[in-house]
Amino acid sequence: MTDDVRNIVLAAVAAGICAVLGWMARTYLWNRKLRRKQAFFGLPENSESLLVVNRDAASPEPAVHRFDVFSLLELAAIVKDCGAHVQVVTQDAVHQGFGERTEFCLGAPGSNRRLVAHMAAMLPGVRVNADPEAGPDRGAFQIGGERYRLEPGVTEYVILARLTAGERREARPVFLFCGQRAITNQAATRYLARHHERLARKYGARSFVLLLKVVNSQAYGPDVVELVGDVTKAAQTPLPAPAAQKAQKAHSES
Repeated sequence: MTDDVRNIVLAAVAAGICAVLGWMARTYLWNRKLRRKQAFFGLPENSESLLVVNRDAASPEPAVHRFDVFSLLELAAIVKDCGAHVQVVTQDAVHQGFGERTEFCLGAPGSNRRLVAHMAAMLPGVRVNADPEAGPDRGAFQIGGERYRLEPGVTEYVILARLTAGERREARPVFLFCGQRAITNQAATRYLARHHERLARKYGARSFVLLLKVVNSQAYGPDVVELVGDVTKAAQTPLPAPAAQKAQKAHSES
């Protein structure tokens, strides 16, 4: 074998080894990224999950708002990427606890009773004004001592929460998307899809509650979203009863 032939063979072998090592490295990194995503969402391979659908409060018939349909598509893509399975159910058809399967629950207290139950059990520091009568506080969020009013199409808020029950390590999380309007639910699901890696690095398997602001949705749709802040502590601290609040306010004014 001449030197030229030997050099060509060695170069081909080296290139083949580099290609195999590169493929192995990419496969390892891809699998690690997938495992982190599965752990954050509680969606191991072939696991089951629930998408709990609200109803369109503006429709007299059982219906889902088109923006909530878009939200379901965003969430279904996440489940598929994790190699898990999804079951779509209506908010009045779920009669089970939480922690057995990952659950994605979206809507508002006026359109999703399942979400109301979750918030009462795990977010006692949050109140949503579901009064059907028009007024400045209609649809407003109260989180701790702060109030966030709705300005339709201009400034709208949505709560994005990842919650786990108890200390069981194998317990599956519940993701809540509680928006002041349907378009804010889509904004929250899109935010989660885009930022789940950063959220996983920051929170791991811990619960969190984020308040997001959707800016000028009448012009930008669900795409312009600002993080108002992490309101986990305030959301999980029970609010005083309304009567106690009135008495406290009267005492402070006297």
